[in-house]
Amino acid sequence: MAPMNWLILFIYFMITFYIIMNLMYFNFIKIMKKKNWKKSNNIKNYNKFI
Repeated sequence: MAPMNWLILFIYFMITFYIIMNLMYFNFIKIMKKKNWKKSNNIKNYNKFI
């Protein structure tokens, strides 16, 4: 049972690390988009994506 418990703990910590990194990454993208949108109009950004 010991290897099974270590495997479960390893998976649990990897999932928590993955979730935390994703939250930090998406929050960083939101902050950068807000900074960029204040400088320019939304229409210009949509034209860049198209």
